Amino acid sequence: MQPIDSKSVVGISYVLKGEIGEVLDKSSEADPFVFLMGVESIVPGLEKALMGKQVDDEFTATLQPTEAYGELTPELIGQVNRSEFPSELDLVQGARFQGEVAGGIRMFTIQKIEGDVVTIDANHELAGKVLQFEVKVLTVRPATEVELSHKHVHHEGGCDSDHGHDHHHH
Repeated sequence: MQPIDSKSVVGISYVLKGEIGEVLDKSSEADPFVFLMGVESIVPGLEKALMGKQVDDEFTATLQPTEAYGELTPELIGQVNRSEFPSELDLVQGARFQGEVAGGIRMFTIQKIEGDVVTIDANHELAGKVLQFEVKVLTVRPATEVELSHKHVHHEGGCDSDHGHDHHHH
């Protein structure tokens, strides 16, 4: 059995829970999440917890925000005037949009709307949260040289053109 190291390709099933046990995300054994270790494709705390684990290991990792999606950044919360949004947009609390915030294009969530003042939050929706990952290791294999040089997992048939490479850039 090969333990997971920083050059492993790992497949896991997991349940991601928030602070009060609510399920935020999950991936089943039928549809495992497969990723390359060592390239920041998963949050740092989960990568640390996986090191040295083997197939069939099951564990729960409780991650502080700094080991998950980071602390909330106050600068990414701001207020904009309703007029800055296209008028045909139906603005509701909790709606997510992509737009230019703090000098870059990022996703943001509408926190609240008071009259013409819209409070937006461009933090990752899981920033500032303690997360609990319940994980089962399904597969472990050494990454190929190509995968290591491209820094992502290659599925059967090489690089799919329809996947593109855009989502691998951080």
